[in-house]
Amino acid sequence: MSYPLLLVDAFIDQPFSGNPAGVCILDKEQPASWMQNVALEMNQAETAFVHKRAEGSWNLRWFTPQVEVNLCGHATLAAAHALWQHAGETAETLEFHTLSGRLTATRVGDEIQLDFPADFPQSVSTVPPALLQLLGGQPHWFGRGRDDLIAVLDSAEAVRNFVPNAEQIASFTTRGLILTTLGDEGSGLDMVSRFFAPKVGINEDPVTGSAHCLLACYWGNRLDKTHLRAQQASPRGGLLTLDWQDDRVLISGKARTMLTGDFYG
Repeated sequence: MSYPLLLVDAFIDQPFSGNPAGVCILDKEQPASWMQNVALEMNQAETAFVHKRAEGSWNLRWFTPQVEVNLCGHATLAAAHALWQHAGETAETLEFHTLSGRLTATRVGDEIQLDFPADFPQSVSTVPPALLQLLGGQPHWFGRGRDDLIAVLDSAEAVRNFVPNAEQIASFTTRGLILTTLGDEGSGLDMVSRFFAPKVGINEDPVTGSAHCLLACYWGNRLDKTHLRAQQASPRGGLLTLDWQDDRVLISGKARTMLTGDFYG
């Protein structure tokens, strides 16, 4: 058996930017163990697996090289792009059934807009000693969302210059650690961030849609804004547009197909 398999860069702002994701288009559900092995073979931060349901919507699951995850933004954007560009989909809005419930992707101009659940962070009074050691002091603010910790730093320079230690970060995280601060003055950005998830096999993620479900709520509240522009300042980098609407976050970005082929397995 062979299955269409693509590599798509999501949340790009130029060629060879954004976050690469594998997208495997299936004709029927496959065992989780098989999908996990394919994700390990692809060795991307996430590989998305999609197959069409009888009524026309899609089942969608995401796997890192090590584990299945509950929510992944960039691989959802990549999957929607792949279905429109390579699988003959014509609907302007795609509906996905996932471990995080019903999600949608809509074409808006040259971007794809994802409709994701908001993630409201709660303040945490005690900062893990390993994080204090990595940061060299107290963060401006520290909190926790559904899956991730968030540390707000005092400057974009501090976020960009942070040197991670995967073993130390894995010691105090459940999934990942977000570092963030205000956008650079005059840049048009509301926030910059980086994301580290060595616990699930991702030392640093290039661009993380699901982390921005939390970032949109934090910065939306702090800046009193519902429309925000975000940059993830990883070495590859990526840009996201965020629209916070009560308990939902609309995350928009561009995607580009980099490789297409067939997977035999």
